[in-house]
Amino acid sequence: MVVFKYFFWLLYRIWFYILVALPILIMFPVLLIAISKVSWYPFFFKIARIWAKFILIGMGFRYKIEREEIPTKGKSYMFIANHTSMTDIMLMLIAVKNPFVFVGKKELAKIPLFGFFYKRTCILVDRSSAKSRQAVFLRAQRRLQQGLSICIFPEGGVPEEHIVLDDFKDGAFRLAINHQIPIVPLTFADNKKRFSYTFFSGSPGKMRAKIHRFISTKGLRIGDTKTLNAKSRTIILDQLDFYHNCK
Repeated sequence: MVVFKYFFWLLYRIWFYILVALPILIMFPVLLIAISKVSWYPFFFKIARIWAKFILIGMGFRYKIEREEIPTKGKSYMFIANHTSMTDIMLMLIAVKNPFVFVGKKELAKIPLFGFFYKRTCILVDRSSAKSRQAVFLRAQRRLQQGLSICIFPEGGVPEEHIVLDDFKDGAFRLAINHQIPIVPLTFADNKKRFSYTFFSGSPGKMRAKIHRFISTKGLRIGDTKTLNAKSRTIILDQLDFYHNCK
């Protein structure tokens, strides 16, 4: 029985990467066209949402999105969420319809095929380099000026399995204050259980997400960064505790 479980998990991982790669291969010419102009990014974003849905459905995930507030079309936001799984990217794309750009670690650009489009459409950051972190602000600024939104996982990486929610970095909140755009916290309840970074784990099943009420940054200054950080983290942590108690 144990051998069967490990064999299932192995096939499940392989199947995931097949689902990631297959749509990219099929739509490769269209995707190349979609990224050839910055102004065409919203079209690329629509394709990315289809790609995300294809993967989650193909993995047997039944996703449910609860929304306390809905983003306004054409308005820019700072989307943040807890980070536990590779599927966080897909669920974020499905939960949010407003075109946004991910800020993500540069290591993902090394993934074959996926990395080719990742590094051309996302804002990459080397968290060990202060120069790289500063460049993120400049690139994010340009994207916001184009009317897009930004998505950051403020934990700065995927925490250890036993950590429910790691401390948040300040970058997302400073950027939101600088541009006076609302913070939109999202809580992902089941992604760690469904498909975590632990290789021999995961299973089909429910995948819940909640978009919380937006947090206004109007009138806030850089000195308010820590307060905004703590408020956002508390909202997500409280929701994670609620999901845990509802099991």
